[in-house]
Amino acid sequence: MQFTDEVNWTIMDFIIAGSLLLTAGLISEFVMRKITNINFKMGLIAAILIILILIWIELAVGIFETPFAGD
Repeated sequence: MQFTDEVNWTIMDFIIAGSLLLTAGLISEFVMRKITNINFKMGLIAAILIILILIWIELAVGIFETPFAGD
């Protein structure tokens, strides 16, 4: 958009991306503050990141072919 015409995000795309990142960040911060076991903490953070990535990919290209998939 600023550098290339191959990306065409709407304002809703930016809102969804921001809310995904904000939610993942807040949950990660909560886990970092409340969980004391380092192995459990790292496992939860890894799970949060994997879930974030899978949701982002699904919304972008639709790897699971849900109704929310991008075109």
